[in-house]
Amino acid sequence: MTTDTLTKQVSKSAAWNIFMGALTAVIGVLTIIYPLATAAASTVFLGSALIVIAVAQGIFAFTSESVGNFFLKLLLGILYGIAGVVLVAFPAAGVVSLTGLLGVMLIAEGIVELFIAIGAPALAGRGWFVFSAISSLLLGVLILAQWPSSSVWAIGTLVGVGVLINGITRVVVSTAVHHEARAMTPKAA
Repeated sequence: MTTDTLTKQVSKSAAWNIFMGALTAVIGVLTIIYPLATAAASTVFLGSALIVIAVAQGIFAFTSESVGNFFLKLLLGILYGIAGVVLVAFPAAGVVSLTGLLGVMLIAEGIVELFIAIGAPALAGRGWFVFSAISSLLLGVLILAQWPSSSVWAIGTLVGVGVLINGITRVVVSTAVHHEARAMTPKAA
């Protein structure tokens, strides 16, 4: 394969990634606009995943070397199954529960990150750890202070922001790769 062919292929692939990044960003915006629908869909997806995990855990139980381990693994599979079925059957209640859990998790994450920041050397990005810790703490407190009404926006908005940032990042990186590949293509005389 020649360098010219390779650079054209990289440029074409980067162009496709720019399109996919833009599409991902649009989906991110839509999930931000419709946060409750996003949260409900995420809850049903998580419930479905837990049901699949429950089945796998039930099958895995049969590989146990003892009766005690068999029943513990089977119990774990049953718990996964119950949680999954409840999330799928009652997505609204699942969104409320998961939002409360998210608030608690963000506060715990903020506390852990604060300890990491305190233990990090001053020149090793300590400021970013502190920024992340304070952001997590504030977001967790905001979610819990408005809970359960924060269930309407919290999960869907956070998922949407994550998807939007992913799409923007993909566009920016792919655009840079596309321009570099085009710059490397020999000009016709």
